Amino acid sequence: MADPSLVFTQHAEDMLSERSIERAWVEATIRNPETRELDPQRPGVFRAFRRIPECGGRVLRVAYVSTGGSLRVLTVFFDRKRR
Repeated sequence: MADPSLVFTQHAEDMLSERSIERAWVEATIRNPETRELDPQRPGVFRAFRRIPECGGRVLRVAYVSTGGSLRVLTVFFDRKRR
């Protein structure tokens, strides 16, 4: 079975640009997270976390939802509280 496609919201697109985050990092974080959890405030929203070696090992957080055959990326940022 093929991996679901990633669809980026306009907000997520803006965050990629503003924060110099590469799409490949987002895809790696969603497909192979170091940890994943449900968002306690938003039902159905997942948070995926992964260290990004190219950014000094900072932890990328990607919030997304599963919608049919795709994964909709809501936002993405480096999580200052995670190490």
